[in-house]
Amino acid sequence: MLFIRPIQSKDFQALLQMSVESGVGFTSLPVDEPLLREKINHSIKSFAGDAKTAGDQSYLMVAEDSETGEVVGTTAIDASVGLASPFYTYHLGKVVHASKSLDVYNVVDTLTLTNDYTGVSELCTLFLRESHREGVNGRLLSKVRFLFMAQHKHRFDDIVIAEMRGVSDEQGSSPFWEWLQEHFFSVDFPTADYLTGVGKKEFIAELMPKYPIYVSLLSKEAQAVIGEVHEKTRPALRLLEAEGFDKHGYVDIFDAGPTVQSSFSRIKSIRNSRLLKVIIGNIEKGEDQLVSNTKVEDFRACCAKVISDEFEQTIIIDAHTAAILQVNEGDELRCGALRHDEHE
Repeated sequence: MLFIRPIQSKDFQALLQMSVESGVGFTSLPVDEPLLREKINHSIKSFAGDAKTAGDQSYLMVAEDSETGEVVGTTAIDASVGLASPFYTYHLGKVVHASKSLDVYNVVDTLTLTNDYTGVSELCTLFLRESHREGVNGRLLSKVRFLFMAQHKHRFDDIVIAEMRGVSDEQGSSPFWEWLQEHFFSVDFPTADYLTGVGKKEFIAELMPKYPIYVSLLSKEAQAVIGEVHEKTRPALRLLEAEGFDKHGYVDIFDAGPTVQSSFSRIKSIRNSRLLKVIIGNIEKGEDQLVSNTKVEDFRACCAKVISDEFEQTIIIDAHTAAILQVNEGDELRCGALRHDEHE
């Protein structure tokens, strides 16, 4: 069984290996040992802190195999982006060029550099090693964040976003970036992606065009990938769309992958989660559900067979699940569905 817990210092090697495996375009997990150690330390402090509001906290978690002890995945939430360093996005807009005397009316799509998402919460750093990409493991890694957020709402903003990985090939070449590189940057996509991942974003402000870019001036290849996701990211996008996330015209400044957004209260897994009192017993015919304890620093979550009683406000779990979640009889668990009903 996989369970989710806050990252610890001992997980450094596993996180480093996952950063290598994640490849180019996975900006939030760069192959940089000092930065990864700083990410771990920052997360440990965030989980240990008594935050009253969303701030510069980052909650980085890992998926551990309860049988082998192997760390096989990671997932995270940034409480407020853009506070320590600028958070850049392109916004897709329109400009009208019209002349009544000439009977001309042209609508032109534009890309404008913005910091519009400064201060919002971000879902990020979702990665599962290929050896465990089966069953509900990917769904657990993604949706567990919503259980944590539902339990500790005051730690997050009213707006939640997720940047989706854009189109690039196996060599790390991005059609969108190739056009920007040719005209403005003169550095390749892997280099730009790495510099951003390690927090060296000064070059963006220094070299990025200051005025809106006319989309029609981009290469056909670059235009075709604006707002599109990497093929390996499609399942993650579908899952977030099912939660209530949608596109608002913002795309990544390097690969043009879409940023999806939802209000906190609109996210289905947050809205539909509930607190139930624990009963430890034997389960023969249970229902698979996402379950988590209500702690912060000792947060634990997993997918388990349970018997829930909405009327009695109780949930029956077995002793093994109780041990993994570090709960006792009478404690509370936050529970959520693995999949949503289409009519919710």
